[in-house]
Amino acid sequence: MLYSLYLSFTSYDLLSPPVWAGLANYERMLAADPRFIDSVQVTFLYVVVSVPAVLVTSLGVALVLNQGMKALSVYRAGFYLPSLIGGSVAIALLWRQVFGQEGIFNQVLAVFGIQGQSWIGSPDSALYTLVVLNVWTFGSTMIIFLAGLRQVPRELHEAASVDGAGVFRRFGHVTLPLLTPLIFFNILMTTINAFQAFTPAYVVSGGSGGPLNSTLFYTLYLYQRGFANLEMGYASAMAWALVVVLGIFTALLFASARHWVHYGDER
Repeated sequence: MLYSLYLSFTSYDLLSPPVWAGLANYERMLAADPRFIDSVQVTFLYVVVSVPAVLVTSLGVALVLNQGMKALSVYRAGFYLPSLIGGSVAIALLWRQVFGQEGIFNQVLAVFGIQGQSWIGSPDSALYTLVVLNVWTFGSTMIIFLAGLRQVPRELHEAASVDGAGVFRRFGHVTLPLLTPLIFFNILMTTINAFQAFTPAYVVSGGSGGPLNSTLFYTLYLYQRGFANLEMGYASAMAWALVVVLGIFTALLFASARHWVHYGDER
């Protein structure tokens, strides 16, 4: 890590010794590289859309599974499985076929008389297919929420019911406050993972970030600069910029936690 920090202040092509360049790489990121700006915008949009979608979906499924349904372990394993394989190259290739011009998604739409398109090949929809892929891998966050729901004392719900609280009020005033530590953890981990997303965009776009930079994730552009263009100094600067952003986000999240995260042993 320290060596990469040093490289971020150099011009380094992996083939010859690094040459000190000062702040040139950082100045280039902010002033002279439009694709860098595109990658930042695409990544932030991906994070803003996919993280809440993952959290809401995983919590919703966890609530359903917590109703004492039969064969719970089978459903739990089935929902968890995509989180194990969702980041693989094979699944990304499958996603490329599902949302292609002749893909399964368009075949389903055709049943209802809807003319589909190449969702992967359209700049307006390509990123959102990757959002759907990320939401599909909600299993790990769902398992954490489910574990938390099973720890909520039943007597608290019973007491709230006696006081006349309905389902939604019990959820908002009993369940949700007790889940805030897990919500905090899942927000942190899901956001960091979203910022670091790489494989789906690389496979779906063929490594280009297309169409029209619509899937140019920050990590994908970093890879292009470092390993395709042999600009490892610039790539190191990009990596450290990402570290700083994630550090700031983490610090702000921890600072906000005192206002909304509640622990069971608090007095």
